[in-house]
Amino acid sequence: MAEKFQAVVIGGGPGGYVCAIRLAQLGLKTACIESRGSLGGTCLNVGCIPSKSLLNLSEEFHKAQNLSSKGIETGEVKLNLSKMMKNKDKAVTILTKGVEFLLKKNKVTYFKGTGSFKSKNEILIKDDKNKESLVETDNVIIATGSVPVSLPGVEFDEKIIISSTGALKLDQVPKKMVIVGGGYIGLEMGSVWSRLGAEVHVVEFLDHITPGMDKEISSEFMKILKKQGISFHMKHKVEKIKKNKSGAIVSTKDMDGRSKNFECDAVLISVGRKPNTANLNLEKVGIDLDEKKRIKTDKNFKTNQSNIYAIGDVIVGPMLAHKAEDEGIAVAENIVGQSGHVNYDTIPGVIYTTPEVASIGKTEEQLKELKIKYKIGKFSFMANSRAKAIDDAEGFVKILADEKTDKVLGAHLIGPHAGELIAEIGVAMEFGASSEDIARTCHAHPTFSEAVKEAALSVDKRAIHS
Repeated sequence: MAEKFQAVVIGGGPGGYVCAIRLAQLGLKTACIESRGSLGGTCLNVGCIPSKSLLNLSEEFHKAQNLSSKGIETGEVKLNLSKMMKNKDKAVTILTKGVEFLLKKNKVTYFKGTGSFKSKNEILIKDDKNKESLVETDNVIIATGSVPVSLPGVEFDEKIIISSTGALKLDQVPKKMVIVGGGYIGLEMGSVWSRLGAEVHVVEFLDHITPGMDKEISSEFMKILKKQGISFHMKHKVEKIKKNKSGAIVSTKDMDGRSKNFECDAVLISVGRKPNTANLNLEKVGIDLDEKKRIKTDKNFKTNQSNIYAIGDVIVGPMLAHKAEDEGIAVAENIVGQSGHVNYDTIPGVIYTTPEVASIGKTEEQLKELKIKYKIGKFSFMANSRAKAIDDAEGFVKILADEKTDKVLGAHLIGPHAGELIAEIGVAMEFGASSEDIARTCHAHPTFSEAVKEAALSVDKRAIHS
């Protein structure tokens, strides 16, 4: 007989496992199905976590190479890529095992295998040996995440033509790497391999990098990355990618129709991701999809089938681990009759390059489009004592506030620890704070966070240190 549950979560990534834990905390007999063989999804296994490990290690390597300019004399600094990769893998293993422990601690039943619908209340699980089992459930939450998108007619081999997954597993530093797409993932991976010695070229169809980001930040970001040695080829469309004996040739055309070829050892295609719904057998239960093959849901994450829900990358919204986590908690609470919700206006986005880039709320461009009158407060890290003291003073903080009410509408940072500093703005926005609320909050000295306070002061043209 099939084992019965009150809730089954398909997918053990950040959205799925968090949802399963919250459901169990709320008293539901819960199962979580994951096909990868380890929990944590793309984020923990081949995304956020390993990439942050490599970003940190490559930055340490770069700093060590330049210590003598700061009065610290060392011997020759050498790269041991194999050891670096093992360090990255160790972090992933520890964290995936940690998630498995959390499921066990919260009495969530964990199934290793691919889950698919047999009916609205029955989930078929096929393990890696093709052995099948069946579970019954009152509620199903789809949290299967997303997969990388390639270009038409171009397939990933994860050695020469690589996705973000392959970019985390290269066994040697490419002499020359071409990155197709100037978004978050491509620029993070480009930074890693550039610091480790690769000649990196970014090919982007638009006239700016990081689409959707505040244009002023995007422009400053590209200037800094250029200074770090990354080359940019804007308004270039990739026509063809052909492998050869030494690697690949990427053929492009600019807006005037001029052709340009790039010979390289590796091509990272970083043009986005798509919902991972192919093996769920959604048609069996008649789940509605939108034009981008995302699962349609209402504000409570419910699909057109009353007991089936969906969260994370398979539904509309930014494909971010923390967005999926918040949705996982919200849907669990909704299922038991509570009032779970997600405030999509306060979901931060972070790029973990050096310097970091972080964003929350509305951009200037969005406010103009919405015809909302706003004030700007800006403060450069060049005038921040802590940043200057440690010679890490590139970038600035930018706060956007409503012209009449002074309510904070958005903030955009580029600079040291921007990914941590953005949390202060997030809390402020959740409480409907004004820029003056931030400006009148005492910040420790000397800290990077003082730049946030000064930017808030600057909204009212009363910054002290600039």
